[in-house]
Amino acid sequence: MSGATADGEAVEAANTALYDAVERGDLDALAELWLDDEISVVHPGWPVLTGRGEVMRSYALIMANTDYIQFFLTDVEVTVLGDTALVSCTENILSGGPAEEDGSAGPLVGGLVVATNVFRRAEDGGWKVWSHHGSPVLVEGEDEPDEEDIEG
Repeated sequence: MSGATADGEAVEAANTALYDAVERGDLDALAELWLDDEISVVHPGWPVLTGRGEVMRSYALIMANTDYIQFFLTDVEVTVLGDTALVSCTENILSGGPAEEDGSAGPLVGGLVVATNVFRRAEDGGWKVWSHHGSPVLVEGEDEPDEEDIEG
């Protein structure tokens, strides 16, 4: 196995671990995956958050307010250049809100987010997240007017 292939596989594993930690709601595991400083995150619809404290607080807030979340990653592309790696992917997200008053599961909602995750090789040789940027994908819904409806 070449070094480039091994690095690509290690980066893809680190990327998968990032999403797995969020799915489990495991903030400690998530924190271990990020570099110690100079990190940033852009969650869909949020401003840029920088610094470890702000980034970890944002994930804690998301986890505290999401009873269920699952990511199905598609279109995953990994590029490694030296000690930096870029992963682009589509997050096909299924999430659920708080349980209903009767104890039944809350409503499930689906969404699409295009994400870019930047990794840096850490001193121990492992790959750590440097930056995550997620942008929502707007999907034309059936309730939205067609161009013909607008023009007509």
